[in-house]
Amino acid sequence: GARADANARARPDGCTPALIAAQEGHAACLEALASNGADLDAASSSADKAEKKDGEDDDDDDKEPPPPGNGGIMPWGIWTQQLADLELKVPMPAGTKAKNLVVDILKSKIKVGIKGSPPALEGELHKRVIIDDCFWTLEDAPGSDGSKEIVIALQKEDKQCWWKCVVVGDPEINTQKVQPENSKLSDLDGETRMTVEKMMFDQRQKAQGKPTADEQGKQDVLEKFMKSHPEMDFSKAKFN
Repeated sequence: GARADANARARPDGCTPALIAAQEGHAACLEALASNGADLDAASSSADKAEKKDGEDDDDDDKEPPPPGNGGIMPWGIWTQQLADLELKVPMPAGTKAKNLVVDILKSKIKVGIKGSPPALEGELHKRVIIDDCFWTLEDAPGSDGSKEIVIALQKEDKQCWWKCVVVGDPEINTQKVQPENSKLSDLDGETRMTVEKMMFDQRQKAQGKPTADEQGKQDVLEKFMKSHPEMDFSKAKFN
């Protein structure tokens, strides 16, 4: 190994045993220093990369936009919040009647849906609510297709705490990004509100087996094209 290599390099004619031993020790020291240096360089490189990664994460956090309405858009609907309360909107199909609904609000649990069907929303609440101050209504959803939505007002037990989600297991928002003055859907800027309302519309459409806004737009363009080219035969065409 290292000792044999050192002997081979440092054994010219006339060398004394003491000189050979010194040379061997010196070679071993150099090898140890080189090895430690490599380890230190690797550790330094790893530390630099870790520091850079942490910095990149901080930059990503800084670039992250605030959650719309200080809440979020979920598969079950949309939620917004103020420091003292939350508002949930759960889309329902056209023709839904209040008497056909199940809306159970407990201190730490919630269940929302249509009787006889799987719940649209069910789970353990992120934090506790004041049951007596919570209420819900069935309202007409924006648009003219007759769809409905359940609007639920939840009063927080702790009115000095921002919620990260409505039910445990839902995607969580970054509460460091909340904007207290911009927590109601009606207070959102025009572009954000249009985006949220479009997603709500798409959720209602999917629940009824109807095309989303984008899908409907593509269908309209296709129908217009077909009308503009009556000479073309589309009977055997397949569309995705």
